[in-house]
Amino acid sequence: MLSAMARYIIGIDQSTQGTKALLLDERGTLIRRVDRPHRQIVSDSGWISHDPREIARNVIRSSRDVVLAEGIPLGEVAGIGISNQRETTVAWDARTGEPLCDAVVWQCARASEICARIKAKEGASEMVRARSGLPLSPYYPASKMAWILENVSSASEAARSGSLRMGTVDSWIIWVLTHGTAFLCDHSNASRTQLFDIAALGWSQELCSLFGIDESCLPAVTDSDACFGYTDLEGFLPTPIPIHAALGDSHAALFGQGCLKRGMAKATYGTGASVMLNVGARPIASAHGLSTSIGWRMGATETYVIEGNINYAGAVNTWLRDDLGLIDAPSEVEALCRSASRASRVYLVPAFSGLGAPHWCDRAQAAILGMERSTHRAELVCAANESIAYQIADVVDAMREDAGIVLSELRVDGGPTANGYLMQFQSDVLATPLRVAKNDEMSGMGAAWCAGVSLDIYGRDVAVDSAPRARFEPKMRPDERQSRIAGWRRALATTIGYARD
Repeated sequence: MLSAMARYIIGIDQSTQGTKALLLDERGTLIRRVDRPHRQIVSDSGWISHDPREIARNVIRSSRDVVLAEGIPLGEVAGIGISNQRETTVAWDARTGEPLCDAVVWQCARASEICARIKAKEGASEMVRARSGLPLSPYYPASKMAWILENVSSASEAARSGSLRMGTVDSWIIWVLTHGTAFLCDHSNASRTQLFDIAALGWSQELCSLFGIDESCLPAVTDSDACFGYTDLEGFLPTPIPIHAALGDSHAALFGQGCLKRGMAKATYGTGASVMLNVGARPIASAHGLSTSIGWRMGATETYVIEGNINYAGAVNTWLRDDLGLIDAPSEVEALCRSASRASRVYLVPAFSGLGAPHWCDRAQAAILGMERSTHRAELVCAANESIAYQIADVVDAMREDAGIVLSELRVDGGPTANGYLMQFQSDVLATPLRVAKNDEMSGMGAAWCAGVSLDIYGRDVAVDSAPRARFEPKMRPDERQSRIAGWRRALATTIGYARD
């Protein structure tokens, strides 16, 4: 039973770069935020990993810190909502509660050979897409789990003894927060594993068998607004509180953006990018390289989405800063983009870990095309950021073909939306208005709002009523738009063609 004074909600956004804890008041307003980064572990082979223990510590510490920073009474925290980086895969031993290896990050393509092996089986790729709604790719957890079983001896031993647990980051966090009493994930995260039958709403025996995964290793699947157990944040709170929402980060952002009706779409710009379209109560199979998933299941009713995922969005600026030294901080990017020559037709194809939707070329490598002697720092920075907009435009075009829906606007969120040049360029290449979220925390806000609605603290319209920070209308001449997009497509074709040589 909640205290009558318990009106605050903690939103945990466990993302690729770190963990954010948000504190929302009884009106659903963000009043405090605390961030904790975690290490990006990159091997000489380009494999990308995270330390699950570090992630768990950061979730607990940031949740405590956000309450302490605001100074509210501990007994007034009513519940927690979780959004998480999807596809990143964790394996642990139920007996010890300890991870068996570092988490395999969604960007990591180390399972490419496993996918190639499965693809060689007649009809396998078609069956994977028909059951899971997803194209066969090392991007998804199924092949990552198979890789762990084949390459981590302690994981295969735990599987034989029945103590192996594998799941996406939400299931790991929930396990830790509830001291191992809850091994759960929600429908949105389950639908991204490539092991879940999105029509039958359960783990698929066929898919599990194809990837060599025993269903007993996987979490039970429940509604996105269900109670996922109770936590006191390791003795911090006087009474355990419910974890009353869990969604994949892009799904939480769709909810947070108020895209609750069929035909509404959002793009989240983070390390990568997710473009997601609400297609309503029935799934739509994509014929253009997109993923079909469950947006959420709430009140025993599912909402389906089609989505395109892009490996490198905001991460191109991390690359510009950390690897090339062309910028000192992302805040410099907009001015550099505006100073670049308008005559420049430099294109960066950021295939640092292959190309995602809608092209799906795992072997593609990054390329810069169209440089001249007059190409300088500003032109390279501008090309890197324009690549984000071109990739999102490719996904939106595929969505239009699949769903037959003309977007009245695209709702956008995430750190890169602060770049006015990028937002205007995005609107221009889409020929569609953009509505920029009031803040950049839509994933965490969406999860927190979902928890608050489930606990009867907010009405469902809390997300719908969120006003935009800015709106951008297309201004580019049609002939210039067509010329720029044609150049991008030539650069893509060159990059993909080189990868296939």
